[in-house]
Amino acid sequence: MKTSASLRAWLTASASVSAFALVLALPNAAAAAAAAADNTVGEVIVTAQKKAENINDVPLSVTAVQGDKLDAFRSSGGDIRVFSARVPSLTLESSFGRTFPRPYIRGLGNTDFDLNASQPVSFVYDDVVLENPVLKGFPLFDIDQVEVLRGPQGTLFGRNTPAGVLKFDSAKPTKDLQGYASASYATYSTVNLEGAVSGPIWGDMLTGRLSGLYQHRNNWVDNTFTKENNAAEGYDQFALRGQLMFQPTADLSALLNVHYQHLDGQPRLFRANIIAKGGGFVPGFERDQVAQDAQPRDTQKVESSGANLKVNYDFGEGGPVLTSITAFEHLHTYSRADIDGGFGASFAPPFGPGFIPFPSESADGIPMLGQFSEEVRLAGKMDKLGYTIGAFYFREDVKIDSYDYNTLAGGAKDGFAYQHQKTESYAAFANLDYQLSDPLNVGGGIRFSHDKKDFLAQRLVSPIGGGSTGVLTTSPSSSDVSFNLNAGYKLDDGLNLYARVARGYRAPSIQGRLLFGDTLSVAKKETEMSYEAGVKGKVPELRARFDADVFYYRATNLQVTAVGGGANFNRLLNAAHAEGYGVEFNAEAEPIDRLLLTAGFSYNHTEMKDPNLFTQPCGSGCTVLDPAGPLAGTVRIDGNPLPNAPKWIANWTAEYSYPLASGELFVFTDWAYRSKINFFLYQSAEYQDGHLLEGGLRVGYRAPDRKWEVAAFGRNITNDKSLEGGIDFNNLTGFVNDPRTLGVEVKTKF
Repeated sequence: MKTSASLRAWLTASASVSAFALVLALPNAAAAAAAAADNTVGEVIVTAQKKAENINDVPLSVTAVQGDKLDAFRSSGGDIRVFSARVPSLTLESSFGRTFPRPYIRGLGNTDFDLNASQPVSFVYDDVVLENPVLKGFPLFDIDQVEVLRGPQGTLFGRNTPAGVLKFDSAKPTKDLQGYASASYATYSTVNLEGAVSGPIWGDMLTGRLSGLYQHRNNWVDNTFTKENNAAEGYDQFALRGQLMFQPTADLSALLNVHYQHLDGQPRLFRANIIAKGGGFVPGFERDQVAQDAQPRDTQKVESSGANLKVNYDFGEGGPVLTSITAFEHLHTYSRADIDGGFGASFAPPFGPGFIPFPSESADGIPMLGQFSEEVRLAGKMDKLGYTIGAFYFREDVKIDSYDYNTLAGGAKDGFAYQHQKTESYAAFANLDYQLSDPLNVGGGIRFSHDKKDFLAQRLVSPIGGGSTGVLTTSPSSSDVSFNLNAGYKLDDGLNLYARVARGYRAPSIQGRLLFGDTLSVAKKETEMSYEAGVKGKVPELRARFDADVFYYRATNLQVTAVGGGANFNRLLNAAHAEGYGVEFNAEAEPIDRLLLTAGFSYNHTEMKDPNLFTQPCGSGCTVLDPAGPLAGTVRIDGNPLPNAPKWIANWTAEYSYPLASGELFVFTDWAYRSKINFFLYQSAEYQDGHLLEGGLRVGYRAPDRKWEVAAFGRNITNDKSLEGGIDFNNLTGFVNDPRTLGVEVKTKF
C-alpha cells in the first residue's frame, strides 16, 4: 500500500525543514557544540576535474557519497539503482533487473531497452569509461566514494556525457596491512558477503588489495498460474577485484586493476494488467504474486571481466605529472523473459490476468563484447596557471542476438535477429585554470571528438511471418567540439561563488532491433548548452557545509527513443530541442555532538520543444492524454516532459550515536522521495507513477575505533509500493519497486 497522504506530506515537509536546519541551526545548539568540540567541517575531496580538490573549490555541481551513507544505501544486496533519488536530480531504473541500469540526470536519459542503447550519462569506474549499458551494471563493493557530476562533462570525460557522469572510485592498496569483512542476512534469505585485504607484498615497492562480493536472494514471488511457490526474483552474484600497486621510486607508480563478475538470476519481473484503467494499481494487486506461463524458463546471466593499468610519472620540482590509463573490458550476457507478463492469449484461452491479446516471450544476448580504451594526459601547475592536456582513444566491438519464443508451443524458438557494431572514437582535450587574484579563479577547457560506427543487422527468422531481411548497414560518423568556461570567487574563507557555461556532445546512435521491424533508425548527434551558477560554503559555528545551484540547459537534436507502442520495438528520434531548468541543494552538518545530518533537494522542469515531433502511443488500450498527430494512430508530444524526469527530488539522512563505557550505540535513517514520472514520450493516465517514497533504518552497536559492529537494518521500511516502469504494446503491464526487507549485519576490520 502506498504511504498515506498525510505521512507523505509530513515526510516531505521534514526534508525541507532538515535542509534548512543544516545551515540555520539554533544558535544555542551551535554554542553548546562549540564548547564541546572542534567546530570544523571535514573536507570532502573529489576528482571531478581529474585532480584531487576540495568539493567547495570545484566550479560545477557535484555530490559525493561515502562512508556510512554509502554503506546504508547498499544494505540488503542493493545494486546501483539504490542511488536513485538519493542524490539531487538523479534517478535510475531498469527493465532488466540487476543489470543494465538506465540513469537520468536533470531529466536527461534514455529509455531504450536494446543492448546497443546509447546513454547521455557516462559511468566512469576507476578512471575507465564503461560504454555498454550492461557493463554499467558492474556491482559496487569495496568503494571509497561515488561522485555524481551534473551537467555536460564533455571536456575532461568526453562524448556521451551531456547529462553528466557517475564516477566510482574503489579503495586502493595500502602500505600497511588492513582489511575488513561484512556479512548480512535479510528477508527472502538475502545474503550479502563482502570483504577486502590490503597491504605490502614487497616492502613499500609492491602493495596489493584483493576484494570480493557475494550476493544471494531466494525466489520469493509465487506463480499462481503454475501453482509454483517461490518461483521468481532470486539471484546469485559474485565479483572479485585484485589490485597491484608498483612504486619503485617516489616519482613512478603503476596500478594494475583486474576484475570479474558473474550474475545468475532472473530478468525484471513483468506483471500483466497490474495497472488500473485510469492509473494506479488494480484492486488486490500483490507484489509477491504473478501469473505467467513462461516463468519457468526465465533466466538472466551476465559475465564480465576487465583489466586496466594506470601509470603515473611525476617529473618533479614543479613539473607535470604524466598519466596513462590503458583498459580492456569483456562481456557476455543473456536474458529471457515473459514480456506479456501473463498466461495464454485471447485466441488461446484460458488467459489472464486481465486481457492478453497475444503472448510475448523474448530474449536478448551479447555473445561477444570487447572494449579497449587508452587515455594519456599531462597535468601540472606553473605559478598561477594549472593545466591538463591529453588524448583519448576508444574502440568497441559488440555482437547482439535477439530471439523470440512461442510460449503456446512450449517455448519453441520462432524468431531470430542479430546486430554487429564496431565503434571507434578519438579525442584531444585541454583544460586550464588561472588564479587571477586571491579571491578570483577562472578556467575553461576544450575537447575535439570524432566518432565512427560501422553497423549491420539482419533478421533471419520472423516471429510474425514477415520473412527474413537482407543485411542492413549504416555507418554514421561525426565530429564535435565541446567546451566549458567557469569562474570561482571566494567571498571569504567559508563561502565560494561559481558560474559555469558548458557544451556537451553525444555521438550518433543506431537502433537495429529487427525482430518486429524491418528498418534501422539512426539518431543524429546531440549537443547541449548548459548554464549554471551556484554557491558553496561552510558555517564553522554550526559545523555545516552546503552547496546550491540554479541551472538552465537547451539540447539540440535531442536523441529520444520511442519505446513499444504497437510492437516490441524501439525507434530513435531527434527532437529539435529540449529545455530544462531548476535548482539543486546539498548540505551536511553536525549541529551538536554525535548528530550527523545530510539533506538534498532538487527541482527540475523539462520540456520537449518540437511542433513536428509525434509518435505512436500504446497499443494496450491506455488513456492517451496527448493530441492526435499528423498520421493516423500517432500523437503529438511537443511540450511533454522528458520520460522518467521527476520535478521534485528530496533526500535526507540522520545519524546519532550514544557513547558507552566501551563503544557506542547508533541509529541511522535515510529517506528518498521523487515526484510524478511519465514512463514514455507520450503522456497517458496509466503509464506514470505519482510518487515514490522509500526509507531506510539502521540501529546497532560499534566497538571502539570501529573494530567491529553489529546492526539491524531495514530498507523501504514503510513498504512503499510504486510503479517503476511499464510495457505498453500488449496489455497494461508494469514493474514495481522492491518490497520492505529487514535484516542483520556484522562487520569487522583490522
